Amino acid sequence: MSEFAFKDIDQEGMETLKAISSANKFNAWMYQRIAADCSGKILEIGSGIGNISEYFIKNGAEIYLSDLRDNYLEFLESNYKSKAAGILKMDIVDPNFEEVYAEHLGTFDTVFALNVVEHIKDDTLAMANIKKLLKKDGKAVILVPAYNTLYNSFDEALEHYRRYTKKTLNKVFDNNQFQIQKSSYFNAAGIAGWILSGAILKKTTIPAGQMKLYNKLVPIFKVVDKVIFNSFGLSVITVGKK
Repeated sequence: MSEFAFKDIDQEGMETLKAISSANKFNAWMYQRIAADCSGKILEIGSGIGNISEYFIKNGAEIYLSDLRDNYLEFLESNYKSKAAGILKMDIVDPNFEEVYAEHLGTFDTVFALNVVEHIKDDTLAMANIKKLLKKDGKAVILVPAYNTLYNSFDEALEHYRRYTKKTLNKVFDNNQFQIQKSSYFNAAGIAGWILSGAILKKTTIPAGQMKLYNKLVPIFKVVDKVIFNSFGLSVITVGKK
């Protein structure tokens, strides 16, 4: 397993988030995939620059945004302070988690994390702390990259410890006694672009031009996922109840 030192400024991550920020159709699609399972008082772990957060806000959700890095938090404060229910600096694997975040324990109906857990070495601890933040019967919604066979230069640059399958992601939920509600794959068409840019061309950030083209084709890719019944994809999503 690779070891990654924490970077105060995550340049590759910021460039990737900015490339994805212009992909409105893709971001709306991701939001649509998880929105039905997110209700009540919501916390987003690892909001980044708010690519998905803004959809929740536009639809009137009571959502709290969070991140670990100061540069992302500054962006969130500048763009969403008056719109979100709150903005928190949060380390989901802080060694003193219960003490540091005592006021937030057991207060959320939904906690979701999109493309976050793969960055955390101890994903079981991350899920344990997510569970502590939830009310009784609250839901955790987790989206992560799928299939270790797809691990390439993108993953390395973005400091991903691993990729998942439904089985391995569900095991992290099981380890924390969540009741799994559903689990499925997302974005099958994205696999080809990931292989081309990351494995063949050895890129370390998502090319903006490629993301722009992909965004135009999202309506077709949504149909593809439906036709294959979300049986495989570039990402995997699991929903579990406390």
